[in-house]
Amino acid sequence: MNATPHRSTLRPVLVLLAWVALLATLFAQLEIQIEGAQGWAAGLPTWRVEGAPILKMLFGRRAITGYHVFAFSFMFGVFHLPLALTGHFSWRLEARILGSLMLFWLVEDFLWFVMNPAFGLARFTPQQVPWHPHWLLGVPVDYIVFALLSAALLWAAYRRPRTV
Repeated sequence: MNATPHRSTLRPVLVLLAWVALLATLFAQLEIQIEGAQGWAAGLPTWRVEGAPILKMLFGRRAITGYHVFAFSFMFGVFHLPLALTGHFSWRLEARILGSLMLFWLVEDFLWFVMNPAFGLARFTPQQVPWHPHWLLGVPVDYIVFALLSAALLWAAYRRPRTV
C-alpha cells in the first residue's frame, strides 16, 4: 500500500494550477495590450448593454460588452477542448474544468491590474476600479466568490471516492 496516497493527486493538481496561472498571465497581457488603461473594454469599439436587471444578477451591475461575451465564450471553449478531443465527459472532469476556468478568470483579472503599467497594486482600489462595484477585505467580492467556488469544484474533482 502506498504510504503517501496524496502524492499521486498532488502532482496533477500542481501542474493544473501552474498551467492555469500561465494561461491567465498570457491572457492578462493580451487584455492589457487591447484595453490599455481603460478597463472593462471602456475604450473599445464594441457594443455594450448597461442597466438591464439580469446584469445585476450575473455581472454585479457591470455592463456586458461584445468583447466580454466573445472573450468569455472563447475561454469556455478552450477549457472544454479536452472533452471535444477525447470525446469523454464526466461530472468530475466538468468540475475540474469549471473550477479551473473560475480560477483562470480570477487570476487573469488580478494580473491585469498588477502587470498593467496604467494601474499596479497602488490603484487596485474601489475608487480606481469602478467596474468592480462590490469589495470586501480589499478585493472585489467576485474574487472571493470565484476562489471559494473554484476550490470547491477542484476539491470535488480531485477527491478520492469513498470506499466502503
